[in-house]
Amino acid sequence: MTEPPPPANPPPPPPPGGYPPPPPSAGGYPPQGAMGYPAAPAAPGLPKTAYTPWLSRVLAWVIDFIPLLILEGIGIGVLLGTQETACVTDSSEYDLGEFCASGASTTGQLAIVVTAILALAYWIWNLGYRQGTTGSSIGKGVMKFKIVSEKTGQPVGFGMSFVREIIYWVIAGLCVGIVWLIAVLFPLWDEKRQTLVDKVLNHVALPIDPRREIR
Repeated sequence: MTEPPPPANPPPPPPPGGYPPPPPSAGGYPPQGAMGYPAAPAAPGLPKTAYTPWLSRVLAWVIDFIPLLILEGIGIGVLLGTQETACVTDSSEYDLGEFCASGASTTGQLAIVVTAILALAYWIWNLGYRQGTTGSSIGKGVMKFKIVSEKTGQPVGFGMSFVREIIYWVIAGLCVGIVWLIAVLFPLWDEKRQTLVDKVLNHVALPIDPRREIR
Protein backbone atom coordinates (compact mmCIF):
# COMPACT_ATOMS: atom_id res chain seq x y z
CA MET A 1 0.00 0.00 0.00
CA THR A 2 1.59 3.31 -1.15
CA GLU A 3 1.56 6.53 0.88
CA PRO A 4 -0.13 9.65 -0.60
CA PRO A 5 2.34 12.17 -2.10
CA PRO A 6 3.16 15.24 -0.02
CA PRO A 7 1.17 18.41 -0.87
CA ALA A 8 2.68 20.61 -3.58
CA ASN A 9 2.52 23.76 -1.46
CA PRO A 10 3.00 22.93 2.19
CA PRO A 11 1.82 25.60 4.59
CA PRO A 12 4.56 27.95 5.82
CA PRO A 13 5.85 27.44 9.31
CA PRO A 14 4.28 29.63 11.96
CA PRO A 15 6.17 32.86 12.75
CA PRO A 16 7.94 33.24 16.07
CA GLY A 17 5.49 33.61 18.86
CA GLY A 18 3.24 30.76 17.85
CA TYR A 19 0.73 32.86 15.83
CA PRO A 20 -0.40 31.53 12.46
CA PRO A 21 0.46 33.55 9.34
CA PRO A 22 -2.21 35.87 7.93
CA PRO A 23 -4.43 34.41 5.20
CA PRO A 24 -3.50 35.17 1.57
CA SER A 25 -5.28 37.99 -0.27
CA ALA A 26 -8.02 37.40 -2.82
CA GLY A 27 -5.56 37.35 -5.72
CA GLY A 28 -3.42 34.70 -4.12
CA TYR A 29 -0.62 37.16 -3.38
CA PRO A 30 0.69 37.72 0.11
CA PRO A 31 -0.49 40.92 1.79
CA GLN A 32 1.77 43.91 1.52
CA GLY A 33 3.55 45.46 4.47
CA ALA A 34 6.32 44.42 6.79
CA MET A 35 6.01 41.45 9.19
CA GLY A 36 2.93 40.18 7.39
CA TYR A 37 0.68 43.05 8.46
CA PRO A 38 -1.73 44.74 6.00
CA ALA A 39 -0.43 47.71 4.03
CA ALA A 40 -0.92 51.16 5.52
CA PRO A 41 -3.78 53.28 4.19
CA ALA A 42 -3.14 56.04 1.66
CA ALA A 43 -1.50 59.17 2.99
CA PRO A 44 -3.96 61.87 4.10
CA GLY A 45 -4.18 65.30 2.43
CA LEU A 46 -1.37 67.80 2.72
CA PRO A 47 -1.14 69.72 5.99
CA LYS A 48 -2.02 73.40 6.00
CA THR A 49 1.65 74.38 6.21
CA ALA A 50 2.29 72.68 2.84
CA TYR A 51 0.22 75.32 1.03
CA THR A 52 1.40 78.83 0.18
CA PRO A 53 0.86 81.37 2.99
CA TRP A 54 -1.57 84.23 2.47
CA LEU A 55 1.12 86.91 2.86
CA SER A 56 3.19 85.39 0.04
CA ARG A 57 0.16 85.55 -2.23
CA VAL A 58 -0.44 89.21 -1.35
CA LEU A 59 3.19 90.12 -2.07
CA ALA A 60 3.01 88.27 -5.39
CA TRP A 61 -0.09 90.28 -6.32
CA VAL A 62 1.71 93.53 -5.48
CA ILE A 63 4.69 92.55 -7.65
CA ASP A 64 2.38 91.63 -10.54
CA PHE A 65 0.60 94.98 -10.20
CA ILE A 66 3.73 97.18 -10.25
CA PRO A 67 4.18 97.11 -14.08
CA LEU A 68 0.54 98.15 -14.48
CA LEU A 69 1.11 101.14 -12.19
CA ILE A 70 4.24 102.10 -14.11
CA LEU A 71 2.44 101.99 -17.45
CA GLU A 72 -0.49 103.95 -16.08
CA GLY A 73 1.88 106.50 -14.56
CA ILE A 74 3.64 106.98 -17.89
CA GLY A 75 0.35 107.58 -19.67
CA ILE A 76 -0.91 110.05 -17.09
CA GLY A 77 2.46 111.81 -17.00
CA VAL A 78 2.47 112.34 -20.75
CA LEU A 79 -1.15 113.47 -20.63
CA LEU A 80 -0.46 116.09 -17.97
CA GLY A 81 2.84 117.17 -19.46
CA THR A 82 1.45 117.85 -22.90
CA GLN A 83 -1.72 119.69 -21.98
CA GLU A 84 -2.67 122.46 -24.34
CA THR A 85 -3.95 125.80 -23.14
CA ALA A 86 -6.33 127.90 -25.20
CA CYS A 87 -7.16 131.49 -24.29
CA VAL A 88 -10.01 133.70 -25.41
CA THR A 89 -10.02 137.47 -24.96
CA ASP A 90 -13.28 139.27 -24.48
CA SER A 91 -13.28 142.18 -26.90
CA SER A 92 -16.83 143.22 -26.28
CA GLU A 93 -17.89 146.44 -24.73
CA TYR A 94 -17.84 144.79 -21.33
CA ASP A 95 -14.12 143.95 -21.61
CA LEU A 96 -14.22 140.97 -19.27
CA GLY A 97 -10.61 140.15 -19.95
CA GLU A 98 -8.99 136.91 -21.04
CA PHE A 99 -10.30 133.42 -20.35
CA CYS A 100 -7.94 130.42 -20.57
CA ALA A 101 -8.67 126.72 -20.41
CA SER A 102 -6.38 123.69 -20.49
CA GLY A 103 -7.19 120.41 -22.21
CA ALA A 104 -5.62 117.13 -23.22
CA SER A 105 -3.42 117.20 -26.26
CA THR A 106 -3.55 114.63 -29.03
CA THR A 107 -0.20 113.29 -27.83
CA GLY A 108 -1.52 112.88 -24.30
CA GLN A 109 -4.66 111.10 -25.42
CA LEU A 110 -2.60 108.79 -27.63
CA ALA A 111 -0.27 108.02 -24.72
CA ILE A 112 -3.23 107.00 -22.55
CA VAL A 113 -4.55 104.65 -25.25
CA VAL A 114 -1.15 103.07 -25.96
CA THR A 115 -0.27 102.49 -22.30
CA ALA A 116 -3.73 101.04 -21.66
CA ILE A 117 -3.25 98.55 -24.51
CA LEU A 118 0.22 97.63 -23.22
CA ALA A 119 -1.15 97.16 -19.70
CA LEU A 120 -3.91 94.87 -20.97
CA ALA A 121 -1.42 92.87 -23.05
CA TYR A 122 0.87 92.49 -20.03
CA TRP A 123 -2.02 91.38 -17.82
CA ILE A 124 -3.19 88.74 -20.31
CA TRP A 125 0.34 87.45 -20.88
CA ASN A 126 1.39 87.42 -17.22
CA LEU A 127 -1.75 86.18 -15.46
CA GLY A 128 -3.19 84.27 -18.40
CA TYR A 129 -0.49 82.69 -20.54
CA ARG A 130 2.52 82.64 -18.22
CA GLN A 131 0.62 81.62 -15.11
CA GLY A 132 -1.50 79.14 -17.03
CA THR A 133 1.41 77.33 -18.68
CA THR A 134 4.05 77.45 -15.94
CA GLY A 135 1.89 77.85 -12.84
CA SER A 136 3.51 81.15 -11.87
CA SER A 137 3.05 84.75 -12.87
CA ILE A 138 6.04 87.07 -12.46
CA GLY A 139 5.05 87.85 -8.88
CA LYS A 140 4.39 84.23 -7.99
CA GLY A 141 7.72 83.25 -9.51
CA VAL A 142 9.50 85.80 -7.33
CA MET A 143 7.65 84.48 -4.26
CA LYS A 144 8.38 80.86 -5.29
CA PHE A 145 4.92 79.37 -5.60
CA LYS A 146 2.51 78.33 -8.33
CA ILE A 147 -1.19 77.86 -9.01
CA VAL A 148 -2.05 74.28 -9.98
CA SER A 149 -5.08 72.04 -10.33
CA GLU A 150 -5.98 70.34 -7.07
CA LYS A 151 -6.83 67.16 -9.00
CA THR A 152 -3.77 66.85 -11.27
CA GLY A 153 -1.12 69.01 -9.63
CA GLN A 154 -0.37 70.57 -13.03
CA PRO A 155 -0.69 74.19 -14.24
CA VAL A 156 -4.30 75.02 -15.07
CA GLY A 157 -3.74 76.24 -18.64
CA PHE A 158 -4.12 79.63 -20.32
CA GLY A 159 -7.92 79.58 -20.57
CA MET A 160 -8.63 78.62 -16.97
CA SER A 161 -5.96 80.98 -15.64
CA PHE A 162 -7.55 83.83 -17.60
CA VAL A 163 -11.00 82.87 -16.29
CA ARG A 164 -9.88 82.93 -12.65
CA GLU A 165 -8.54 86.47 -13.03
CA ILE A 166 -11.73 87.62 -14.74
CA ILE A 167 -13.74 86.19 -11.83
CA TYR A 168 -11.65 88.21 -9.36
CA TRP A 169 -12.29 91.43 -11.29
CA VAL A 170 -16.01 90.72 -11.67
CA ILE A 171 -16.36 90.03 -7.94
CA ALA A 172 -14.46 93.22 -7.12
CA GLY A 173 -16.62 95.30 -9.46
CA LEU A 174 -20.07 93.89 -8.71
CA CYS A 175 -19.99 93.03 -5.03
CA VAL A 176 -19.08 96.42 -3.52
CA GLY A 177 -15.81 94.98 -2.24
CA ILE A 178 -17.30 92.93 0.63
CA VAL A 179 -17.49 89.59 -1.18
CA TRP A 180 -14.14 90.32 -2.82
CA LEU A 181 -12.54 90.86 0.59
CA ILE A 182 -13.99 87.61 1.91
CA ALA A 183 -12.80 85.81 -1.22
CA VAL A 184 -9.21 87.00 -0.93
CA LEU A 185 -9.00 86.78 2.88
CA PHE A 186 -10.34 83.22 2.92
CA PRO A 187 -6.83 81.63 2.96
CA LEU A 188 -6.29 83.07 6.44
CA TRP A 189 -8.61 80.48 7.98
CA ASP A 190 -9.02 77.86 5.26
CA GLU A 191 -7.36 74.46 5.77
CA LYS A 192 -5.90 74.50 2.24
CA ARG A 193 -5.29 78.26 2.21
CA GLN A 194 -7.57 78.63 -0.82
CA THR A 195 -9.43 81.73 -1.87
CA LEU A 196 -13.11 81.30 -2.73
CA VAL A 197 -12.18 81.40 -6.42
CA ASP A 198 -9.63 78.63 -5.81
CA LYS A 199 -12.35 76.51 -4.23
CA VAL A 200 -14.79 77.06 -7.07
CA LEU A 201 -12.18 76.14 -9.70
CA ASN A 202 -10.39 73.43 -7.65
CA HIS A 203 -7.07 75.31 -7.68
CA VAL A 204 -4.41 75.39 -4.95
CA ALA A 205 -1.27 77.46 -4.40
CA LEU A 206 1.79 75.31 -3.69
CA PRO A 207 5.42 76.30 -3.07
CA ILE A 208 7.79 75.57 -5.94
CA ASP A 209 10.14 72.68 -5.19
CA PRO A 210 13.53 73.72 -6.67
CA ARG A 211 14.62 70.09 -6.91
CA ARG A 212 11.72 69.31 -9.25
CA GLU A 213 12.26 72.44 -11.32
CA ILE A 214 15.83 71.46 -12.28
CA ARG A 215 15.94 69.44 -15.48
